Amino acid sequence: MAFKRLDIRSIHVFPLAQRASMSQVEDILIDPDLEPAAAPESVLSRVRDCAAHIVAARKNQATVMLIYGAHLVKNGASSLVNRLIDQGWITHLATNGAGVIHDWEFAHQASSTESVEKNVATGTFGTWEETGRNIHLALMVGALSGKGFGESIGELIETDGISVPSAGELSLLISADPTHPLTPARAELFHAIRTHQIREGRIPISHRWKYSSIFRSAYKKGIPITVHPGIGYDIFTNHPFFNGAVIGRAGGWDFEVFGTSVDQLDNGVVMSVGSAIMGPQVFEKSLSCVNNLRLQARQPIVQGHNIYVVDLQDGGNWDWTKGEPPKDNPAYYLRFCKSFSRMGGGMQYIQSDNVLFLHHLLRRLNPPKS
Repeated sequence: MAFKRLDIRSIHVFPLAQRASMSQVEDILIDPDLEPAAAPESVLSRVRDCAAHIVAARKNQATVMLIYGAHLVKNGASSLVNRLIDQGWITHLATNGAGVIHDWEFAHQASSTESVEKNVATGTFGTWEETGRNIHLALMVGALSGKGFGESIGELIETDGISVPSAGELSLLISADPTHPLTPARAELFHAIRTHQIREGRIPISHRWKYSSIFRSAYKKGIPITVHPGIGYDIFTNHPFFNGAVIGRAGGWDFEVFGTSVDQLDNGVVMSVGSAIMGPQVFEKSLSCVNNLRLQARQPIVQGHNIYVVDLQDGGNWDWTKGEPPKDNPAYYLRFCKSFSRMGGGMQYIQSDNVLFLHHLLRRLNPPKS
C-alpha cells in the first residue's frame, strides 16, 4: 500500500533577506583575544586537564575531535573554534544540520535565527529560498567529486559559488556507465536541473562574512568537518528542493569520514560541546564500527582516549568519572553523559556554557605573551 505523501514540492518559499532574523554575526562573535569571563574552579580544573590531554594527543598525532551543537554557533563561539583550528589543535569537527544552517546563513548574509513559534503558525518557518536551494545544490555538486556534507559546504563558502555541469554531460555519464558508484548522485542532479530550472555553469553565491564560518576554516585547513543530519530535523527539509537521498548520501559519506578519525583516536581527545543527542549517538556507533574492523584484523580496540562532555544541563549530581549511575537514579537517563561514559577511556562531564569552556580552553592552549 502506497500512503499519500505531503507535497513538499509545492511549498511556497521566500527570499532569505525578507526574514526577520534574530541574530547578527557581528553582534555575537566572541573576540578570542579578550580575557574570558570568570569561571568556577570546577570548570577551570577540567579545562586544564582537557588542554593537557590535547597537547599530548597532538604530539602523538592522535585525533582531537570537537563535536558541537548549533547553539555554539548561535552563541558566537565560531571565532573561538576558528582560532583553535588555525592553531592546529583540532583535527576533526562534527555537527548536526542546524550547525550547517546557522554557519552558512551567517557567512552569506550576516544574520540567522528566526522565531519558531511565530513562523510555524504562519507556515513560514524554514521556508527560505536561498538556504534550502544552496545547501542542496552544494551537496549535489559536491557528490560528483566524492565530497560529503561538510566538505561541500566548506567549498561553497570558500569559493563563493557552485559550478554546475550540463544536463547533457550528466546524461552521457549515466548512460555510459549505469553501474558507476556516482550514478545515483549524477541522476539526482540531472533531475534537479530539469525540475528546478537550475542554470548550468558557474553560479556565484557571495559570502561576505565567511571569516565567521567554521566550515570555511576547516576547509582551508584541510581537516574534516562532518555533518550528521536527521531527515526532517532541519529547515532545508521545508523547501521544494528537499531530497532525502541527497541529504542521506552526504551524511552517510561523512559518517565514514568520522570513523576514520575515530580509528586514530588512541590516546586522543573527544570534546562534545552542546550536542546532547547527535554527538553521543553518532560516536557510539562509529566506535563500534571501528572496533569491529580492528578485531577482524586482530588489532586492539580503541583505547587511552579522553572524553569531555560540556553542557548547561545539570549532570545529575553524579560523578561520571566513576561510570554510570544505577537505573533508579534520574542521572541514568542523561543520554549525553551515559552514552559517552560507556565508550572506554576516561570521561568527564563539565556543566558549563559552551563559550566559557572554549574561551578558557583556547587561553590555556595559547596563553597571552608576557
